[in-house]
Amino acid sequence: MGTTQKVIMVSGAARGMGAAIAKKFYDEGWCVSLGMRKPQIPAWATDKERVLIGHYDALDTTTEASWVESTISRFGHINAVVANAGIGIWKNIIDISEREMDDLLDVHIKSPRRLVKAAWEQLVACGSGRVVMIGSLSSKRVYDSDSGPYAVSKFATLALAHSIRHTGFEYGIRATVICPGFVKTDMVEGMMPELNMTPPEEIARVAHFLVTSPNEVSISEIPVNCRAEESY
Repeated sequence: MGTTQKVIMVSGAARGMGAAIAKKFYDEGWCVSLGMRKPQIPAWATDKERVLIGHYDALDTTTEASWVESTISRFGHINAVVANAGIGIWKNIIDISEREMDDLLDVHIKSPRRLVKAAWEQLVACGSGRVVMIGSLSSKRVYDSDSGPYAVSKFATLALAHSIRHTGFEYGIRATVICPGFVKTDMVEGMMPELNMTPPEEIARVAHFLVTSPNEVSISEIPVNCRAEESY
């Protein structure tokens, strides 16, 4: 693989926003490393030379480093990381169990931090490393009681992206959190079937804009909504 071919890692790439983001970059000529709990090559990935299917499980602390290692072994370098994997647990902050709260924090904060840390040398080396965190409008506000614990973890996702941006800025690393509202994925589509949700392909378009912007364009966060709410 030529050193000029750019490489992006996308977690939670089996479906929803992760799949849409991965396909967008593949269509734009990038090499894509897709992190999945159950690795399976997507139908759109016809050029197998530009696609790596890696095992990634945000609840398994060993998979971040091994996925990064396999990506470097296959493509030689890493230019960007998209931390998209997520879970939803809809309980209030009192009723949620300790295990469930740990899972939210592990998936939305601790695992993305480990993933970026494992890829850090590569992101620094390229001089224009990019990190995109998929947050939520729940990174900006608590919508209701049953979204409270989810919001706690997604507020932390926002802070994680800001922390990465500050830590890596002098090395050309730019980090952004995309904060979508309701996106038309199988995770949330059934929750509000009457709502005209944002297509995941639009989140992919935003991610592509962020990753391909020059170092002189630093955007810390982008809220995306499909309905009229107060601005956050």
